Amino acid sequence: MLKRNRTLVLLGAFLLWGCSDGTGLGNEAGVSLSFSTGSAGGAAAASAASFAVTAGDLTDGQGNTLTIDSAHIVLREIELKSVEVVNCDVEPEPEGCEEFETGPILVALDPNGGTKQEVTISVPPGSYDEIEFEIHKVSSDGPEDAAFRTAHSDMVNKSIRVWASYNGGPQVTYVTDLDVEQEFDLASPLVVVDGTSSTNVTVRIDLSKWFVDGSGNLVDPDTGNKGGDNESLVKENIKQSIEAFEDKDRDGDDTDES
Repeated sequence: MLKRNRTLVLLGAFLLWGCSDGTGLGNEAGVSLSFSTGSAGGAAAASAASFAVTAGDLTDGQGNTLTIDSAHIVLREIELKSVEVVNCDVEPEPEGCEEFETGPILVALDPNGGTKQEVTISVPPGSYDEIEFEIHKVSSDGPEDAAFRTAHSDMVNKSIRVWASYNGGPQVTYVTDLDVEQEFDLASPLVVVDGTSSTNVTVRIDLSKWFVDGSGNLVDPDTGNKGGDNESLVKENIKQSIEAFEDKDRDGDDTDES
């Protein structure tokens, strides 16, 4: 069983937000988007799953260790979908699909940080039951990524980059060109009312699940690179490690919401 010896939490993104500044117009209300990493349910769930939140790094039952020094992920087209909308993936996009961001953003994950609120937007009153976004491979020449490439040339042809060390060895770099849309149904509709009220949606990314095999043992991140034995495994782990939920108190924990 994999033991977790350090809570991994996402810190501030290098923001390239091109959306509203959240000041609001008319009777629109604010919705903030937060990011966090860690296991579902926070420390209580970690304890139940035999994870330990103590000094150190990730350790499995075989004694393998993993230190994640940094991780970055590129996201774009983050949207909330109204309960009245069947499909946002059509042109022209129907009313009720409220976008946080159309261009790519680089989100930096820091093992030593706390849940971070990244942006607040203004959305029309209504009920929203789904959040969608794309894990985005940065193109080498696409005009939609031009500004991003200038700011982050080291992420061209990548969507995720991790610096880590396995079993005390030298630091290795894991990169992937994973390019996939993620859709998450909210457990209960996000109700946005008019006026000055606001609420929050948290996207939680559990880094402890990324480099783990089917038996719960850690794998060397280098084996997840293109052509490596665990390339498909790690890509699937990444997709399965993400969830989203309303998080009114912005603590990255969905167990205490009412």
